Amino acid sequence: MAAELKRALPGRVQDVELIPSSGGVFEVRSANELIFSKRQLGRFPEEGEVLRQLRG
Repeated sequence: MAAELKRALPGRVQDVELIPSSGGVFEVRSANELIFSKRQLGRFPEEGEVLRQLRG
């Protein structure tokens, strides 16, 4: 996912933070805003889901 975001958002990638955790749980934040949380949703993001939210 990190590589996809770097390719798609080369100018904004420094604003995106992937926060790993144990058990495959992770969060994606941009400018301190929660974009995706596997912990809250209980699932992995669908293909392109995080990118669509970042482009919002």
